[in-house]
Amino acid sequence: MSHRKRTTALALASALAGSAGVLTLAPSAHADVVDVAYNCATPIGDKSAVSPIDIKAVKAGDGYKLTMSFQKGVSSSPIELGKGAMSPGAVILVGGAEKGSVPVSGPPNPEAVPADTPIKITDLSGTYTPKKSGKVTFTAGVLTIKAMGTTTTCTPGNSPGPSLELDVTAPGGAAAPPPAPGAAGGDSLPQTGPADSALALGTLGATVLLSGAAGVLWLTRRGRQARP
Repeated sequence: MSHRKRTTALALASALAGSAGVLTLAPSAHADVVDVAYNCATPIGDKSAVSPIDIKAVKAGDGYKLTMSFQKGVSSSPIELGKGAMSPGAVILVGGAEKGSVPVSGPPNPEAVPADTPIKITDLSGTYTPKKSGKVTFTAGVLTIKAMGTTTTCTPGNSPGPSLELDVTAPGGAAAPPPAPGAAGGDSLPQTGPADSALALGTLGATVLLSGAAGVLWLTRRGRQARP
């Protein structure tokens, strides 16, 4: 094999190995496009529509960036909505290892929406930072559309299933290791994320300070008892 061919082969092998590493590190996920039947309370009366919803997650720092996509419009306006006149937002429900919700929002409509035409919702995004490690689910929640000084609220009426199931890892790991045999104290501080580091450090410092004070007090009493 020539030097050029060998170099090319090594470069290709290295690239494949790198790709395999990325795939190995990627979180385990299962996604479905779920039909969500929205019941919308609009300024001109109640309306309903079904839109397939897709939710994706990308690791970002200690959390995950969620993106919620609508494949069909779910409401309409009796008048034309000019460019940038409509602002969407929604809630993604979190289930599984922990319960909660993630607010997501998106940019205003990039183009004018003709009257009586289904409003295409732009992709909505938000950040989810897990507090517990494990398998969590993400399900479409309430959608809110603000336009021309009015608010339209759309609620899922068909109890949709999750659009995404994901194995997540909380910042700092799942749990703190048990204390070593003979170590002072029977309890260990919980693993925390960056936002809680200062609080955890302060708690640890207070524990050391109290232990020191107790030690000084005990030595003082012992010294007094030892005197004739």
